[in-house]
Amino acid sequence: MKNEISHEGINTERRKLLVAAGAGALAATIGGSLRAEASKTLRWGVVGTGGIANSMAPRIQQAENAELAAVSSRRMSSAREFADKHRLNHTFDSWTDMLAFDGIDAVYVATPTSVREEICIAAAQAGKHVLGEKPFANLPSLQRITAACRSNGVGFMDGTHFPHHPRTAHIKTNMVEQVGWPWSLASAFQFGLADTGNIRYNPDLEPYGAIGDAGWYNMRAAAEYLPTDLEISSVEAFMRRSKVTGAAVAGSGVIIFNDGSSTTWNCGFESGAGVMDLRISGVAGVIKLDDFLSQRRSDQAGVYQHLKGWGNSETVVIPSKKPGSSLMFEDFATMVGDPELFEASVQVSERTQALLDATWNSAIENESA
Repeated sequence: MKNEISHEGINTERRKLLVAAGAGALAATIGGSLRAEASKTLRWGVVGTGGIANSMAPRIQQAENAELAAVSSRRMSSAREFADKHRLNHTFDSWTDMLAFDGIDAVYVATPTSVREEICIAAAQAGKHVLGEKPFANLPSLQRITAACRSNGVGFMDGTHFPHHPRTAHIKTNMVEQVGWPWSLASAFQFGLADTGNIRYNPDLEPYGAIGDAGWYNMRAAAEYLPTDLEISSVEAFMRRSKVTGAAVAGSGVIIFNDGSSTTWNCGFESGAGVMDLRISGVAGVIKLDDFLSQRRSDQAGVYQHLKGWGNSETVVIPSKKPGSSLMFEDFATMVGDPELFEASVQVSERTQALLDATWNSAIENESA
């Protein structure tokens, strides 16, 4: 059985959810399909010219209320190459110079984790809105960033894409009916990355390795789909390190929450196939996704399976005119100037990082045991 949801239906669900819960309580997602008209187009400056920056540049250009305006890199040659590729007029070989540029309103910080806090805080102090790639160095580091954004009256968001696709809002809106109490959330994000020269294999640049890079999404799935008021009762995690660089290349574990629910997860760089599985189980049914981080359909629609009983499966299709990554920049424009949406954005980022930190600390403890 296949059920395709209309855009109008998603907007109605999203609006009702905001009205009923209040944006501040909507910490598990500010994305989805309801996007109020932003007050103005945000002009974006990008810090960094690596793979993620190049993949996000077209997404900024595709988004409403967003304009790709400038780029900075340590090397002017890299900045100019990026600018030529994405048709930009303003290039800088210093992010501090770009922050002083009046031609940008917001900064996308696409740098290694080790330098992210410094740039994000400086951007906030310069009056620029901040979208920081993830993960962050640790929860205290992230809290210093969000505090700087709050005190300077600028917006903040982390660079997680999937919450902004309307599928996420639809699943959350229908969780009680389709799942009931979500007593189990299981996720896996695995892919192959054999190049040990990649920055992900450098513990100085990416201290958490695969647990930070891929495991962030495992933790974010728990932050998105489980109740927001849960506290950790216990956590057990394990990791495997690269014999070449010492970076964490794989991890797995379980977190038990104070209501008796749990999330089990695994992630890694050493998989022969890309895996993005998510399963949310409850007494009323099960929701299953095999692509929870992205939408594999060419029309940008999100798909999930609703399972009930033995052999009863419904395929639910959630349409979207754009990928979640473009919708992230549209949601950012909506969030700017709205204190409740700002706090919701901060809360879900900090909750994700808190789960990640707890997981990493357990893996370190078990490594040395």
